[in-house]
Amino acid sequence: MPEKILQVLLVEDDDDHAEIVARGLANSSVRSLIHRVSNGEAALDYVFRRGLYADPDLSPQPGVILLDVRLPVMDGIEVLRSIKEAPEVSNIPVVMLTTSNAPMDVLSAYKNHANSYLIKPTEFGHVNEMAQALSTYWLTWNRNTFGKTTNGGSR
Repeated sequence: MPEKILQVLLVEDDDDHAEIVARGLANSSVRSLIHRVSNGEAALDYVFRRGLYADPDLSPQPGVILLDVRLPVMDGIEVLRSIKEAPEVSNIPVVMLTTSNAPMDVLSAYKNHANSYLIKPTEFGHVNEMAQALSTYWLTWNRNTFGKTTNGGSR
């Protein structure tokens, strides 16, 4: 059976946070391919394959989106709302991955159909644990209607 690769869209404006998350996912036992954008508008362009992301070979549909709440141009809650209101992409799991523990942010995320809300760990070891659990859950345990294996077949 071919090995599955989790396509991850990481929407993160902070280079250090993006690097930590990417390293954590790279250290996971589940293979993932990370596509990063740094603002909300670019995230929607990627998901809807507009502009620089029009080519599906360069912007494969993500198996999961890791979305920060605080972003330039358009905040994460607006991005989340746009994705979940669009039938063609609303089935993509969106995990809010943020430093914000504000109750209003958590509530707003879930009201807009976030699939999960995670607070970024401050220690690298905990980031690795979170990334391992995240990738294992979304690739191994969770069932969905999208995604590809390494040979191009459906999961």
